[in-house]
Amino acid sequence: MASTDSFGAKGNLEVGDNSYEIFRLSAVEGAEKLPYSLKVLLENLLRTEDGANVTADHVRALANWDPAAEPDTEIQFTPARVIMQDFTGVPCVVDLATMREAVTEMGGDPAKVNPLAPAELVIDHSVMIDFFGTSDAFEKNIEFEYGRNKERYQFLRWGQGAFDEFKVVPPGTGIVHQVNIEHLARTVMARNGQAYPDTLVGTDSHTTMVNGLGVLGWGVGGIEAEAAMLGQPVSMLIPKVLGFKLSGEIPAGVTATDVVLTITEMLRKQGVVGKFVEFYGAGVSAVPLANRATIGNMSPEFGSTAAIFPIDDETVRYLKLTGRSAEQIALVEAYAKEQGLWLDPDAEPTFSETLELDLSTVVPSISGPKRPQDRIELASAKAAFRTAVQNYTTDAVAEELSGVDESSDESFPASDAPATSTDGHEAAPVVFSAAEGCAGRPSKPTTVKGERGEFVLDHGAVVIASITSCTNTSNPSVMLGAALLAKNAVEKGLTVKPWVKTSMAPGSQVVTDYYEKAGLWPYLDKLGYNLVGYGCTTCIGNSGPLPEEISTAVNEADLSVVSVLSGNRNFEGRINPDVKMNYLASPPLVVAYALAGTMDFDFESQPLGKDTDGNDVFLRDIWPSTEDINTVMDGAIDEDMFAKSYSDVFRGDERWRALPTPEGKTFEWDPQSTYVRKPPYFEGMASEPAPVTDISGARVMALLGDSVTTDHISPAGAIKPGTPAAVYLDSHGVDKKDYNSFGSRRGNHEVMIRGTFANIRLRNQLLDDVSGGYTRDFTVEGGPQAFIYDAAQNYAAAGIPLVVLGGKEYGSGSSRDWAAKGTALLGVKAVIVESFERIHRSNLIGMGVIPLQFPQGESAASLGLDGTETFDIVGITELNSGTTPRTVHVTATKESGEKVEFDAVVRIDTPGEADYYRNGGILQYVLRGMLAS
Repeated sequence: MASTDSFGAKGNLEVGDNSYEIFRLSAVEGAEKLPYSLKVLLENLLRTEDGANVTADHVRALANWDPAAEPDTEIQFTPARVIMQDFTGVPCVVDLATMREAVTEMGGDPAKVNPLAPAELVIDHSVMIDFFGTSDAFEKNIEFEYGRNKERYQFLRWGQGAFDEFKVVPPGTGIVHQVNIEHLARTVMARNGQAYPDTLVGTDSHTTMVNGLGVLGWGVGGIEAEAAMLGQPVSMLIPKVLGFKLSGEIPAGVTATDVVLTITEMLRKQGVVGKFVEFYGAGVSAVPLANRATIGNMSPEFGSTAAIFPIDDETVRYLKLTGRSAEQIALVEAYAKEQGLWLDPDAEPTFSETLELDLSTVVPSISGPKRPQDRIELASAKAAFRTAVQNYTTDAVAEELSGVDESSDESFPASDAPATSTDGHEAAPVVFSAAEGCAGRPSKPTTVKGERGEFVLDHGAVVIASITSCTNTSNPSVMLGAALLAKNAVEKGLTVKPWVKTSMAPGSQVVTDYYEKAGLWPYLDKLGYNLVGYGCTTCIGNSGPLPEEISTAVNEADLSVVSVLSGNRNFEGRINPDVKMNYLASPPLVVAYALAGTMDFDFESQPLGKDTDGNDVFLRDIWPSTEDINTVMDGAIDEDMFAKSYSDVFRGDERWRALPTPEGKTFEWDPQSTYVRKPPYFEGMASEPAPVTDISGARVMALLGDSVTTDHISPAGAIKPGTPAAVYLDSHGVDKKDYNSFGSRRGNHEVMIRGTFANIRLRNQLLDDVSGGYTRDFTVEGGPQAFIYDAAQNYAAAGIPLVVLGGKEYGSGSSRDWAAKGTALLGVKAVIVESFERIHRSNLIGMGVIPLQFPQGESAASLGLDGTETFDIVGITELNSGTTPRTVHVTATKESGEKVEFDAVVRIDTPGEADYYRNGGILQYVLRGMLAS
């Protein structure tokens, strides 16, 4: 739709031989004073002004932004494009396919259900590390991936052909966010004769990685992304903007990962939920683009909506390095300078609040054992572990333990073959211990025998050390740092401990290219860091199983073992079901911990082993210098690598091209499929929404504490035998070995609702000392323990609605649509908590679930609620009048008849969200809009 252009902002920009229509920010008084991120939003409003959804008043409100004011002005943001990964993207395409059928059944044209903005999906979340530590691990893992996911991949290939403006990056290419910054991101869009800032929403919370390129975008739920694809703007309040000033330079021995963990800790303490973070100051120019992307990637971990860097010479340098065209690069520079979007390092913009970090003060760090913001200085890591591990075990603290000295020159062979003596005969097995030096911490030494020899495991043993996740694999400085550390370790004669599952999962094929050019792969392979796949692996729970003998020992002895990964998420139960404690670290430190074999380790005072001359080798002896890393980086990375990797990125390999592909405007659902099924969202839907109603006689499905994340709620990881999801698959003839993961089955709502609220670490306080997906079923006398899914089915059969009670920061974590979809499909009508994080609150509304907050300072505990009550919620019907009530009245009636009454705050924050709720959800709203037009 053409802009009404109330401000006369429309004009032309000449760049070389090309002319573009643009909307000049200089036409709006006050625009020059805005932070970079708000200038991008202002241009968006100018270009999409239609007098209805976007008006001149909206433009003026943004131009006159008051940094100190609490957000209260709603605007409609229209992203330039949408990006998806396959776990969250498959349900989006399933829903679009279902909408096509619904439109057809209601007399409309199915072709109208079509992305109106470019939508790109990268298949990156489906590879699992079944094989590791061997030269053929990649080929074996990708064969398994195709075998498990054939139905999903065929469906996505159908979508690529059926929908306009929808492209798929096939498996084995890279991680969505790394592919985005290296190839898909435009920084400035050129489309239909117009030039405008590249903006986006994505179905993964770490979409913010692209903020490092000056691109404004953030993660949303899949349902919001679908609406954006279909032309619906994103309703939002003009946010507060925190200015983060950077100064100084990173000292030697400190990595970009250490910087981002420091920033994460600072911003989480500051409180930036719902705010934009924008980096400014003279220090910004010295921050390499890869480091900017690493910082942007972690935005969800400190809670901001976005964490953005302005465009400058470094942006242009990176675009050139990664093979963008000369025309595109010229457009980016010309447009940014014309619109005041080019970084002025001396400017002091007005922000809502500010923070400052002198980069020279950053020290080596890790984060854990369960939250990204819990930073630990590496020098204190051993002591911090000894304190933390006591929360994960009741074993007695050991005074002293004997065991083989891990710093000895005895080393386990890099291959899986038995050790051999110098005369070629098989030697006696070498016994290793992860219990050495454990005085002052809980201890339970457990002997393990397997293919990798005999060794002793104890609490703190590092059983997974994975270089994974776009957060760091996109950054050549830390990736080459890890490889050079591996080289130095191998040359000193060091080896990884035999109980450590090692893996290398780069975010793009470019990493492989520069490793090969630098001659560093052999050293990584020698330590077991063979290529396992190009995709999001350990960071999302696709770490694959531990070797059986290790898994058995860990579970039988109830050991609190550890994973160390170069990722962005380390929530409980996320990485591997056998691993209780998870730590984030830079890629070089991941390798270092694999060499140490235990978290109970002080790198300063304890040697990693001995060199060939019998001398102790410490981490400082093998840590690569900044000069060495930069020298290799300069010689190993060039523009041709990116051009080659992305020359035909949507075509895929022979496996992809050989998949049989369905055709047609509507999808032919396979009734036997256990991966892709038609969801029930539009069944019985009328052309006009029914009035919303109050909630009466509801029961509590779950009573939860603080910091319950979408990882606790959303189905993820392996499907455990005997659970409702497994029983469903059993009934459809699926063998246990073919269960696959919840993530791979996100296109099947029947599987997903059975895994919602089923995380093994979830504690439902309706039950005593029970974790996992259980509740009390009050449809049965006495309210016995039952699986949440089974109880929900009984409640639905009895016509009883459900509510969820929770604490602070409810729904933090990944922007997972199934955390909201599963909640709704289980029959939950309201979620009442102390506070929400942004994405999940929005997603609940998008699925027709009302988000409510306890009165300020109150909680379920302070009100005396134990979850056995029956709930009545009155006042929701005010929405039928076109207004949103500030509060609704809640009455909780105990079994004794005693009543607890309070007014809950309604967290429907914008008129747009109210429209979605009145329609029963965002998809129903969009579909009715299509039919009306």
